[in-house]
Amino acid sequence: MGILDYVLGRNKEIEYIFDMDLLADTSKRIYMKRLALQICTNFLGRTISQSEFRIKEGKEYIRDELYYRLNVRPNKNMTASHFWQTVVYKLIHDNECLIIQSDDEDLLIADDFVHNQRAVYEDSFTNVVVNDFEFKRAFPMNKVFYLKYHNEELQPLIDSMYDDYGELFGRILNGQKRKNQIRGTAKLDTNQSMTKENMERLQNFINKMYTAFEEKDIAIVPEQKGFNYEEKNSSSNGQSVDEVNKVTNGFLDKLAMAIGIPPGLLHGEMADVEKLTKNYMVFCVNPFIKNIKDEGNYKFIKKKDYLEKNKRIDIRRVSYQSIFDLATQVDKLRSSGVMNGQELRDELNLERVDDPIMEEYVITKNYARSSESTEGGEE
Repeated sequence: MGILDYVLGRNKEIEYIFDMDLLADTSKRIYMKRLALQICTNFLGRTISQSEFRIKEGKEYIRDELYYRLNVRPNKNMTASHFWQTVVYKLIHDNECLIIQSDDEDLLIADDFVHNQRAVYEDSFTNVVVNDFEFKRAFPMNKVFYLKYHNEELQPLIDSMYDDYGELFGRILNGQKRKNQIRGTAKLDTNQSMTKENMERLQNFINKMYTAFEEKDIAIVPEQKGFNYEEKNSSSNGQSVDEVNKVTNGFLDKLAMAIGIPPGLLHGEMADVEKLTKNYMVFCVNPFIKNIKDEGNYKFIKKKDYLEKNKRIDIRRVSYQSIFDLATQVDKLRSSGVMNGQELRDELNLERVDDPIMEEYVITKNYARSSESTEGGEE
């Protein structure tokens, strides 16, 4: 080992070659982790990107510059859908996401930054990089949009979990490759002189023969004097393709549960799909939206406007139920006098209308008191 360390120390190029060999070997299975991460982040990102960020002042929703930035074009190079999908990906992958505002009010997602944490004074961010451009100034916490996903980073947990699943996946995949592998033996006549030229000719013949067997439906190979080829099929015992799928699905399921996505939704299961979707919206989507809404209300809405004018950012998330499926429940709430028309429209994520009748509380005869019903009948 001392001699090997000395050689590698003298020649850095050799050390680099050794490292590349190791990287090439370990990266063969890395796609399983990347694929699982992409599936989960894209699934959640597509859901969040369908939300509408609304600015509410009092009982009215207003459309201003901030509304346009959050819902249409955050910056010159990204649509709102692409923007929020990128935010979700960085939150899950990096456990945090920093959004800064440029001088022309564009919202930019930082690719890299240094978070300077303080105990009493507010934090600041320096060395902020966006698309290879580094801002030379520092950004205080009250001037940025900073989101944090978990108290503990998810990526190290994913890497630790993948160490076990990746090794198991590689062994099963290698076993599957060996299953039903065509093997052969070649017997040579030792009486013939095995010169270097004869060995090369023999190897070329074997290579052509293997290529013919692999690529052609019917392959005819002439017999050679002093050469006998015998084919042997490997045992069919081994891991099935289903075992490979079980390992990949197992890793995907664990990652989905860590994020809060019911695995059944990712696999397209139709049993209890409504319950799965409801759990997904409550335990996965809503916390994401609440995190974004809280940060937005603090950074974009002044405290005085928030408390006195009831101005705030309200996020209308994508609905998994059709409004027609809720028609019966809406009718009961309206006819029983529990809610008026405007309140129902708020719950249905619809804008209010300028109609006095929508402000009234209506109680039908079915919910009225018996005396009132009798009096009404006598009239």
